Amino acid sequence: MTKKTKNKYNHYTEDFRREAVRRSEGADTSAADVARELGIHPGQIYNWRRQYNRLSEKQVNSMNGVDYSKNESEEVRKLRRENADLKEENEFLKKATAYFSKPNW
Repeated sequence: MTKKTKNKYNHYTEDFRREAVRRSEGADTSAADVARELGIHPGQIYNWRRQYNRLSEKQVNSMNGVDYSKNESEEVRKLRRENADLKEENEFLKKATAYFSKPNW
């Protein structure tokens, strides 16, 4: 008989992490206060803050008013595929129009 072990790591959603970090950066609250409210260790908020600062240094999410985050990038890729499909259909219709507009002598 094998002994079941409990997963000792809690997994928090990205939104939860970002909100905890955002709340802890307020002038009237500390990371310890926010951690106490959320029932997590204050060190966890400091770790998340450090991770987000590292990410923001290495990757640009927005530049000149254009959002380059993952969600926006996915939408841009989808629109580019759709644009390519429409261009292909347009070329086909041009050729079909040229073919059918020839006089049938």
